[in-house]
Amino acid sequence: MDEPIIQVTDLVKIYDTGAVRVHALRGVSLTVAKGEMVAIMGPSGCGKTTLLNCVSGIDEPTSGSVRIEGTELASMDDDRKTSYRARRMGFIFQFYNLLPVLSAVENVELPLLVSGTKPSEARTRAAAVLDHVKLAEWQDHKPAELSGGQRQRVTIARALANDPAIVWADEPTGDLDSVTADEIMTLMQDLNERQHQTFVIVTHDPGVASRCHRTVHMRDGLIEREERHR
Repeated sequence: MDEPIIQVTDLVKIYDTGAVRVHALRGVSLTVAKGEMVAIMGPSGCGKTTLLNCVSGIDEPTSGSVRIEGTELASMDDDRKTSYRARRMGFIFQFYNLLPVLSAVENVELPLLVSGTKPSEARTRAAAVLDHVKLAEWQDHKPAELSGGQRQRVTIARALANDPAIVWADEPTGDLDSVTADEIMTLMQDLNERQHQTFVIVTHDPGVASRCHRTVHMRDGLIEREERHR
C-alpha cells in the first residue's frame, strides 16, 4: 500500500453567503495509498464531509489541488468528471439513497445503466454483486421490505457494481445498531482485503475508525493529527 491513489494539497473551501464567509477547509493536505482504508473523524462542522465532497468531485474547492489516480480533478470538465465518478468511484451514504419503487437488483444496476452498460450485462453484474454481499435471495425485494442492515448492503452493492477504484462512505453505519454496524464494517474490510479497493470513510464512531488502516482527525477545517491502526 505505497502507491498514492489520492493526493490532496493545500485544499481550501470557503462558503460565501454574502452575509458570512465560512472557512470549511483551511489548507488540507492528505495522501491516501492505493488499497488503503482511511477513516476521517472529528466534531460536527469540522469539515469532514466537505473534504469528502471536494476530493470526490461532488463539490468544487475554492483553491488547492486534488489528484485522483494521477489526474488533476480541476483539469476535467463537468461531463468528464461525472463520467469518471461513474466509472471509477462508488458512494455509500448513511441514509441509503435507494429508490423505493425499485427492487434491490434494480437499484444496484441503475448506475451501470446510466453509465452505458447494456441492460443484460447490468442485470448480471448487479445480481453477482448482491450475491457477493449475501443478498442474492433478496434481490427482488424493495427497500421497504428490507432491514436497515440489508438496505446498507444494497447501497454497498450499488457502490461496488462498477468495480470502482475508490469507495467514498459518509457515516455508513450511522443509522445502524451496533451489531449491524459491525457486520457492515466486516463486509467493507473483507472487500478491501480481497479486492484491494480504497475506502475513505467519514465517521463519528471510534469503533468504525479502529477497523481502518488509519484515522485522520480533523478540527476547524484542518487535519489535527493522524493515527495508524494496522
